[in-house]
Amino acid sequence: MNENNTTHSRFQIALVLVLAFLSGFIIMAIELLGGRILAPYFGSSIFVWGSIITVFMLSLSIGYLLGGKLSLLKPDLRLYGSFFVCAAFLLLPLVFAGNEIMEAIFLRIEDPRYGSLLVSMLLFFLPTAVMGMIAPYSVRLLVISTDGSGHVAGKLYFISTLGSALGTLATSFYLVLWFEVNQILITMCVALLCAGFVAIMAGVRNKQNPMINPGDKAK
Repeated sequence: MNENNTTHSRFQIALVLVLAFLSGFIIMAIELLGGRILAPYFGSSIFVWGSIITVFMLSLSIGYLLGGKLSLLKPDLRLYGSFFVCAAFLLLPLVFAGNEIMEAIFLRIEDPRYGSLLVSMLLFFLPTAVMGMIAPYSVRLLVISTDGSGHVAGKLYFISTLGSALGTLATSFYLVLWFEVNQILITMCVALLCAGFVAIMAGVRNKQNPMINPGDKAK
């Protein structure tokens, strides 16, 4: 690998780690905001939080599974970036139609347990599942050899979980005090779009300037 390819590889590694951190931050921020979003219609009881947590765990598990399956193909930053772009667009109904969706469900389902569960599925399932695909695909992009895959996975999940921890603190301690919920969500959509476009452009650059992809050596 020449010096130019080495530079590209280091850039890709740094990029994937930063984006994994960002996805972890946003996932937990949205989960915390979920309680505040649902509260006006369904309250903030343990039923509501149970619904939110269940939906997030279920959607993330499916996202991990799908991301792992996609990672069996040749890793590509362009596909990786598309996860972020897709997640951003899937968050838009929460921003622009969330109240209408919650009101419609609230008027039809009296039990707050099932009402909050259905609303959580409609608002959070798809964007969270897509963001769940990021973690396993990130591992595939970073793995250089099968011997070091465990270390890479551990490092990646450390970065992602650290992002989740900081997202939890930042959202609960500061963001909800400084901004409206929709302002936070729109900012997160913009951050996801920017992250996705950066990854896609990096993938296009790699395609135009072929290099040894860190994930290719694992084959």
